[in-house]
Amino acid sequence: MTRHTNRRAFLATGAAALTTALAGCTVLGGASGDQEAGPKPDPVDLSGGKADDQGGMLIGEHFGPNGQIFYADHSPEGHDNPAWFHTLAVGLFPYHFAREQQGWTADAIYVTDYSTVDYDLTERKGRQYITSHTAADTFGDAEALTYVAGSRVHGGMGTELLPFSDDSDASEFVSTHGGETVAFDDIDREFLQSSR
Repeated sequence: MTRHTNRRAFLATGAAALTTALAGCTVLGGASGDQEAGPKPDPVDLSGGKADDQGGMLIGEHFGPNGQIFYADHSPEGHDNPAWFHTLAVGLFPYHFAREQQGWTADAIYVTDYSTVDYDLTERKGRQYITSHTAADTFGDAEALTYVAGSRVHGGMGTELLPFSDDSDASEFVSTHGGETVAFDDIDREFLQSSR
């Protein structure tokens, strides 16, 4: 049996457009000081059968947040930037940490922003799962978002990091579904292992 719970009515094409516009005005930290700072690349649509760069699963066919990373002088194996992911905790973050160790620099990191989408929660076999969104305007600047970690709501690979641009949305989610809020800079390998 599948049950859907609406979060809220359509929130804001305008808010999503504003987030995208503002994201294009800054450059992600970590770019080399020798390089001129240019505008960030815009997020792309991840629909159309794209396979996750960390595990090969098709993006949009599974629950949970998606993500994408544009690298300065490198690109993922098999296609141009960005690298794309159907999960954050198992895909995007581990991939990014491994590339950082290899000296790769990210120009932009985007993840699903659940404050700007009308998401649903689906219950299956006693567990709740959150919907997946792939359109370009559903992504926000990963460094600027607040993440809910350790909640009772799962993504496609189990326990997941759920990003929100509105801190009150993240806090409300924690009040309803458990977990804790963390910032982008709080997420490292040790945090990922402890939150699984």
